[in-house]
Amino acid sequence: MRETPRSQGTASETGSELPRRRPGRAFAHTTGASGSGTPHRSDGRSPQTPRGARQTDPGGRPGTTPPVPGRPALLLSLVSSLLAVFALLTWQVAADGPLRGLDERIGRSVVGHGPARLAEFLADLGNMQVALPVLGCAIAYALLRGARREPLYAASAMAVVPAVIVPPKDWIARPGPLTEATGYYPSGHAATAAVAYGAAALLLAPRTGPAGRSKWSWMMPVAAVLLTVATGIGLVLRGYHWPLDVLGSWCLSGLLLLALSRPGCSSRRRQPPK
Repeated sequence: MRETPRSQGTASETGSELPRRRPGRAFAHTTGASGSGTPHRSDGRSPQTPRGARQTDPGGRPGTTPPVPGRPALLLSLVSSLLAVFALLTWQVAADGPLRGLDERIGRSVVGHGPARLAEFLADLGNMQVALPVLGCAIAYALLRGARREPLYAASAMAVVPAVIVPPKDWIARPGPLTEATGYYPSGHAATAAVAYGAAALLLAPRTGPAGRSKWSWMMPVAAVLLTVATGIGLVLRGYHWPLDVLGSWCLSGLLLLALSRPGCSSRRRQPPK
């Protein structure tokens, strides 16, 4: 009597069937996979998707774009720090606190020191006639390179400076180092220099090109910081402002530059990985 051919679907004498894949079950860690950490691959090859090839950085944060989880927390901490420092300085200046007394002693001790012409030149870096043309050239360059939103944000940040600086000036009405006139805290010249040169750096630094970015992109932010600090030093040495006037302006300018840098960062993060 002819035997019935044995079905190829049986794996043993008990007639049990091979396991079937169920919908919704993950098979990334089955016995046939090359490793327990290689999803959806059984031949040991590296995954082809960019997400699978990304590694974490030394700090433990995922090196993925987008999103990068650490950046919103860093931005929030910077904003909170600048607001806290500005609130502290404003309180001390308005309430005639110990910090204001120390500030005025330091200011009186340094007024007139250093080369007068150099100090005057550094203080003039905060004039609108100097800072605005620098920012204008950076905006024109960014427009020629095809940017649209970033130049608009930079111009808007510069236009907001008077609205941010003038109200505390009128409210606190602090006299200047060499005059009884009021309205010296915070410094408008220091804020103009910080926002103009900082915004110009944000517009120019990303445009240096992928090949030269690692070598030369740091030059623009460093130049902006040096110009901003030099302006503050010149203002204090010439007796145009107290040191806290400059520090308070830097806090407000930092908030404006952080708001300016967010759209540029988000637009760069939307670019596909190469």
